[in-house]
Amino acid sequence: MKNILALAVFTLLFSCTDNSSLEVYDKIQRAAQINIKGYSKPDVIQMRLNGKPISVNGNTSYTEKIETQLSFVVDKGETNEIGIYNNETGAQIAKYNINFDNVLDYKDLYFFNLPGIYLQTYAVKPQVNLGRVGFEFIFPNLGEFSGASLEGVKGVLKRENGTVLAEFDTIGKKDFTAVKIYTFFSATAPVYLELYKVGTNIPYTDSNIIKVTLKQDIGANMIVLQEKMENGVWVVKGDIDVADYL
Repeated sequence: MKNILALAVFTLLFSCTDNSSLEVYDKIQRAAQINIKGYSKPDVIQMRLNGKPISVNGNTSYTEKIETQLSFVVDKGETNEIGIYNNETGAQIAKYNINFDNVLDYKDLYFFNLPGIYLQTYAVKPQVNLGRVGFEFIFPNLGEFSGASLEGVKGVLKRENGTVLAEFDTIGKKDFTAVKIYTFFSATAPVYLELYKVGTNIPYTDSNIIKVTLKQDIGANMIVLQEKMENGVWVVKGDIDVADYL
């Protein structure tokens, strides 16, 4: 009887200790599963996890469409780095620090690496019927030179004569707008995008109307708006079309 009682007590103590250690273990580690969808052209790039090259379809360097999934464990108190590098020069293009607290924010990692710009977003070239023009916009560095503390602007697309072709309620920093489509009218005449505070007809910097000259290509246009400095004056340009690379 004494032996049976002693065994029962030992079993109970072992069970409690084992459960306790499991609970602690659960608290100090989290599983990371990251879906990566990227695009790079013309640069050949390499992605690295904590300095170790990431293989994509058996390759450790890649260009154009890039898709893979990473799975690893994150310990509390440690930081794991996903770096993106130019494979030829070794220069770092971007990095993402992933830790125990933010790992759930990195279920998806999207990027476009294009000449002169790196976008942390995902986009698909929209379908535009023959004889029509479609526009989408993104404004990743909004406020960099203007000082505007906004997350988005309103855009009004117009012909030279002032006719409104399309309105974009909010052009944001992180994602392309929905596509707006109109009938193609000229291979040479430019169109203009005027930029305002969201929901108003007030220029987004409270100054003169900001007008961006755009080239309209028949079909899809996915324009990256950028604040830039030219001759000491900040301007907004729209000369990068992501659709040209897709």
